[in-house]
Amino acid sequence: MAPHGEGSDASVEAMVAQVEKHPISSILIIIAMQTEALPVVNKFQLIENPHSSFPKGVPWIHYHGAYKDIIINLVWPGKDLTFGVDSVGTISASLVTYASIQALQPDLIINAGTAGGFKEKGAAIGDVFLVSHVAFHDRRIPIPVFDLYGVGLRQTYSTPNLLKALNLKTGKLSTGDSLDMSPHDEASITANDATVKDMEGAAVAYVAELLKVPAIFVKAVTDMVDGEKPTAEEFLQNLAAVTATLEEVVTQVIDFISGKCLPEL
Repeated sequence: MAPHGEGSDASVEAMVAQVEKHPISSILIIIAMQTEALPVVNKFQLIENPHSSFPKGVPWIHYHGAYKDIIINLVWPGKDLTFGVDSVGTISASLVTYASIQALQPDLIINAGTAGGFKEKGAAIGDVFLVSHVAFHDRRIPIPVFDLYGVGLRQTYSTPNLLKALNLKTGKLSTGDSLDMSPHDEASITANDATVKDMEGAAVAYVAELLKVPAIFVKAVTDMVDGEKPTAEEFLQNLAAVTATLEEVVTQVIDFISGKCLPEL
């Protein structure tokens, strides 16, 4: 099982080393929206857990099941209790990731979902990216060192063999809490050298790093942020088709992971 933020640095390192010697046995998939989650749930015939160990009253939904030699747990934040829409964004992603790691102690996290892409960086509708780096673009703190903390640039867990085997595109991901892109956000995204943009990834990465669990990020492009169509319109137009593509790639990723240790990825 993966370490989850308790004990000394030495004990954490020992636990990480132990995990790396054995095939991955438990995966946690974090997905923001029900539309993104259900194709994966159906593909792996996951079952909703009505007795999850999450705090009473939260809307978070936990699905679980077994595939080949891997226990798969999939968690999405559910519907907002006040507004009845998917609980997207960094706050929900952070809370769900933290609670899921504590409850399920995965060997590996996969944050799968849709994203906006930048055609000037080579992205196109339906492309799926295995993300190399994540950063925030809307945490602007113009004070020395705090500015770096705000951006929060992190390298994702390195999976060169997975990248090569599936022939996926790779690029940097920039995360913010808005679907649209203000001029300030655009400048920050450009500074982040991002190819894709989402509303959860960097938050998941922050918690995963905090609790010492390796995480990879699989993002499928629904809309071109620097295209001619309005973002919301293009996102909704392509959502169903792109989530089907996302499910296919997530399946390929899990098939590749099966039977392998972390360093073999």
